[in-house]
Amino acid sequence: MGCNGLREIHVSDVTAAMKKLCVSANCNVPRETIGALERAVETEESPVGREVLKQILENHRIAREEGVPACQDTGVAMVFLEVGQDVHFVGGDLYAAINEGVRQGYTEGYLRKSLVNDPLFKRVNTGDNTPAMIYVDIVPGTNVKITVAPKGGGAENMSGVAMLTPAAGVEGVKKFVVERVQKAGSNPCPPVVVGVGIGGTFDRVALLAKKALLRPVGSHNPDPVYAKLEEELLTEINNLGIGPQGFGGRTTALAVNIEYAPCHIASMPVAVNLNCHVGPHETVVL
Repeated sequence: MGCNGLREIHVSDVTAAMKKLCVSANCNVPRETIGALERAVETEESPVGREVLKQILENHRIAREEGVPACQDTGVAMVFLEVGQDVHFVGGDLYAAINEGVRQGYTEGYLRKSLVNDPLFKRVNTGDNTPAMIYVDIVPGTNVKITVAPKGGGAENMSGVAMLTPAAGVEGVKKFVVERVQKAGSNPCPPVVVGVGIGGTFDRVALLAKKALLRPVGSHNPDPVYAKLEEELLTEINNLGIGPQGFGGRTTALAVNIEYAPCHIASMPVAVNLNCHVGPHETVVL
């Protein structure tokens, strides 16, 4: 502990953690996702769909055992930090340390670099997958929780935000979410995990949808009415018939995760963010 009861964390520890997380998250599909895929093999009615799911599982096994990316699109490095308010970072700039970890992880781990420096005109690859997209929450305590969630372009491009009115109600939300997945079709490499944000503001609701994807597959929103809505949406989405990799079947989504926040009395923002069946993310606590 440092002075005044603060815990000091050297930013080099953040860099080292980031380097490992970038590689591990891309190569190790979450265990709960593997379990969901295995259960889907048993329940999928389409013979082609079952074979596709088996191939997906084999792909993930090889990735885990050989330490290679489960998907060639190793994405943008999404970094979510929960920083204890009694933590003091020393030794340099926190954001620079995070980006250095991404640089080392993507370069030394031979991961595909996917960022361009200018979105519209020059579009020159930055060469090291930096800068990361960094989000920080201040929480009580003396720990730092770091989650890295590489986000590929195919699923990310299928995202959407709608500024609904309160009169749209539950049915309006369901209609937007289901139609968004239907429009996405095979593009996000189903089976997908569907992150849904409801409430907040135009910018906040998109972040809610993205954070929803960090929840384990199979978990539910602690509020029972939202948990029920998750199940209803999952059923409707799997009735679309898109199926694994778009070849038909009932396994279009493995889960629907909803996060919500208070919003203005005149508003009801809704956002959808999709993850493919890889759904990479990994967490460490310093």
